[in-house]
Amino acid sequence: MAEGRTVRSICVFCGSRPGGDPAFAAGAAALGAAIAKRGFTLVYGGAKVGLMGVLANAALAEGGRVVGVIPKGLVSKEIAHEGLTELYLTESMNDRKERMVLLSDAFISMPGGWGTYDELFEVLTLAQIGFHDKPSAFLNVNGYFDPLLALLHHTIVHGFAAPQHEQLYVAAADAEELIDALVAWAPPPLGDRLLDRRAVVAEKK
Repeated sequence: MAEGRTVRSICVFCGSRPGGDPAFAAGAAALGAAIAKRGFTLVYGGAKVGLMGVLANAALAEGGRVVGVIPKGLVSKEIAHEGLTELYLTESMNDRKERMVLLSDAFISMPGGWGTYDELFEVLTLAQIGFHDKPSAFLNVNGYFDPLLALLHHTIVHGFAAPQHEQLYVAAADAEELIDALVAWAPPPLGDRLLDRRAVVAEKK
């Protein structure tokens, strides 16, 4: 990131299902291990199933600190991971997203379903309107995010987002390369001062 910025924790959004391609689980394992080996805290959705479970187990196996955030209603369905460093229980999905944003310095999205899209668009939108200046990234395993990245570009081409908003995120197919890009990232100018609320938000903290 820009000089003076420090990444201590990385939040990963990913599926509670394994998906139909074994490469997705392999990617989750590689990402979890890479985050732990570099000394970052992994923040994620707190489940033991699907790609979430693979991600967390890989980070734990490398001695990493893993923090889960999960709604209480999902704990009762017995999908919460019992072996985490720390587990936050929230009242709702919205509370979950808010806590994950507060706990994290950067965000990585992996293959997943609608819940993953909800989370990744939440943090992208907050960055776009200046409520945080943390980077987002896509671990683009086997081109999974190619259609979504094309859609984001399509949105800019048609005037529903500014050209500089494409600099709010990075993408790569390799976990190590993606983390390097996150560490090197610097927040772009958002343009119109009315859209850039980062200074105002910082003053209120």
